[in-house]
Amino acid sequence: MERLPRFASFADLNEWLAIRCRELAQRNHPTQSQRTIVDCFAEEQPLLRPVTAHFDGYVEQMMRVSSTCLVRVDRNRYSVPASAAGQAVSVRTTADQIRIVAQGEVIAAHARLFGREQLICDPWHYLPILDKKPGALRNGAPFVSWDLPKPIQTVRDRILKQPKGDRAFVELLMMAGEAGLDALTVACELALESGVVNASVVMNELRRLISPNLPDAANNVPDGIALTTEPLANCQRYDHLLGARNVH
Repeated sequence: MERLPRFASFADLNEWLAIRCRELAQRNHPTQSQRTIVDCFAEEQPLLRPVTAHFDGYVEQMMRVSSTCLVRVDRNRYSVPASAAGQAVSVRTTADQIRIVAQGEVIAAHARLFGREQLICDPWHYLPILDKKPGALRNGAPFVSWDLPKPIQTVRDRILKQPKGDRAFVELLMMAGEAGLDALTVACELALESGVVNASVVMNELRRLISPNLPDAANNVPDGIALTTEPLANCQRYDHLLGARNVH
């Protein structure tokens, strides 16, 4: 009995299948023995109906998000944004992904797990909870193993040692949720370079990075009010004021 091949991932399986298909295509066609399968397919392919839409194959289940912002699929748990806690959502399971859909929009997506009793959390899903309970940043399951960029980790460790550090760092994360993790990383690097590391300095650097550039006033003056004669500085007016002050 031939032993069936085993693969570590679907990518490895697909690669093996592609190689196997190319090998089989070199065999003689079962009804046209003078030609190979690939030659017959090349002749037939232009006559086939083209694929005009992507086939999104998935198994769909309706579930309710738990109070801890999780859905359970095949004995594993996946996080969902805190705003969807307690809501009914569509959970779509593909060969390699779990997608959670609410109101017609994908609100979370995770790589599919194939073991049992595993937990996969996206820390960003729990930011609103941190806003109410900043202490969860130290021991909360989604944040303990959060693989943040090194500059952010260094700044976090320093800020958490300062008074009200939990709340201060959570405010930085809340802002990074809109500005992006790259912007926060750069802001932390600038703070570390300055030698002064606290939430105010990092917040100031972050705001400078994400604030839009001020428009050039010279390029936005309407033509109708442009000056035709440049005013001349008259310093004698100041001398006149000084003389008036001396009189008094």
